[in-house]
Amino acid sequence: MSESMQADVNWFGVLAHHATSTPDKAMTVFEGATTTYAEMATNSAALSAGLRARGVGAGDVVALLSYNCPEFLETVFAANHLGAIAMPINWRLAAPEVRYILEHSEARVLVCDEALIDLATEATQGMESTIVRLCISDAAPDGWERLADVRRAGAGSAVAPWAVAAADDVHRLMYTSGTTGRPKGVMLTHANLAWKNLAHLVEFGFTSTDLGLACGPLYHVGALDLTTTTLIAAGATVILHRAFDAAAVVDELERSRVSTVWLAPAMVNAIMALPGIEQRDLSSVRVIINGGEKMPIPLIERIQRTFPSAWFADAYGLTETVSGDTFLDRDSIVTKLGSVGRPCLYLDLDVWDEDGRSVAPGERGEIVLRGPKVFKGYWKNPEATAEAFAGGWFHTGDIGVRDEDGYLFIVDRLKDMIVSGGENIAGSEVERVLYEHPAVLEVAVVARPDERWGEVPVAYVALRPDADAEAVTEDELIAHCRTQLAKFKVPKAVTFIDALPRNPSGKVLKRELRAGG
Repeated sequence: MSESMQADVNWFGVLAHHATSTPDKAMTVFEGATTTYAEMATNSAALSAGLRARGVGAGDVVALLSYNCPEFLETVFAANHLGAIAMPINWRLAAPEVRYILEHSEARVLVCDEALIDLATEATQGMESTIVRLCISDAAPDGWERLADVRRAGAGSAVAPWAVAAADDVHRLMYTSGTTGRPKGVMLTHANLAWKNLAHLVEFGFTSTDLGLACGPLYHVGALDLTTTTLIAAGATVILHRAFDAAAVVDELERSRVSTVWLAPAMVNAIMALPGIEQRDLSSVRVIINGGEKMPIPLIERIQRTFPSAWFADAYGLTETVSGDTFLDRDSIVTKLGSVGRPCLYLDLDVWDEDGRSVAPGERGEIVLRGPKVFKGYWKNPEATAEAFAGGWFHTGDIGVRDEDGYLFIVDRLKDMIVSGGENIAGSEVERVLYEHPAVLEVAVVARPDERWGEVPVAYVALRPDADAEAVTEDELIAHCRTQLAKFKVPKAVTFIDALPRNPSGKVLKRELRAGG
């Protein structure tokens, strides 16, 4: 195909389409203020022009360190308009971690929330001459410019058309916060996002009449892509919460009659722990997308009573695939308990053994993926890219099992398998049983070295706020496991903790638990 025949798939084109067809439609609502599609398109194009005047060009990286706000999305669209690459950064990171990402990505711009200026200033110390620093605030500190001033300057100049983006051009760069080693920059293309949006629009049937709530951090694919970018693709409205607050979320769902929301498992737990939650009118919610952790039947039944109209869609996905690879359908929530469902549209999923052969239903293996929503590769890391795509499929590093109906069950991470006396134990299998105890809020099972068996499983448990901590004992939980698990799978010890250690993206840091921390 000749270059002139290639379609423009720039994400900005979606915004421009809605700005033309429904200019007065609210795209975002934030702290009572509405930004229409037309206003977002105008602001983003002006910011793009302002950045261009400061020497930022196509292919440059525009970093974002911000809580949820309209300017977050404006910056993403502005980068795409310019032909640059947007890069959200996890604001829970420490300054040295932020600095590593900025240096490794060779970011040319950092857009920062006023509340995070101290973190950003420390992270960029000595980089002032190489990076444009913009503050989302009415008053910028020394060494920083106001984003509003750059936007205003751009609006006063000739705004160029948005850059034409080929399918393989990078739309967004997102650094994975893995549990080991340095984070890797995931290159998501404009085509990756387009195919993801199409698949999810088909999956959930979102239209312009939907009202979404983004209450998780937009630096994470869960909040950004499940469901924010999908709803924007549909021309719908998204309410933005600056940060997650369980009580505020429930108030918003009830007051605004929100139809869809993404909630990580910890967010679900916080909401369901609110006093009187089952008496709230949450009937407007028709889709809740969850993060893929196994939940006991009693909790699922409580969720269904609390959200009587909602499809509680358990999902599996990765940053490398713009998230949302599999979803558990509404009719299988109980019958396929523990499953994350079947693959979405335009995604091939298989389960391989160590020799790269597809395994039969019921057999364990590594989950591998391919399709147009799978990422381009890791930024400046061809070795890791080649390893990830060995055999032509993306290797997730997750161990899964498919049943006869094609439903996927996540067993564990490759590195999290416990080998005790020659027997393999999946920590998630033991965790599932412990989650069924009514007093358990969170649990993680890890390996502990053992002179006789090599390794044995041990559990770390956080109790529900309403549980009687003195009444729930280690012996009780071990006895509970013995009723449902083979002897070698039963935890040899239970340690009670206030909360599981998690990385900034919410994944449990099992390495800390293995170390006894």
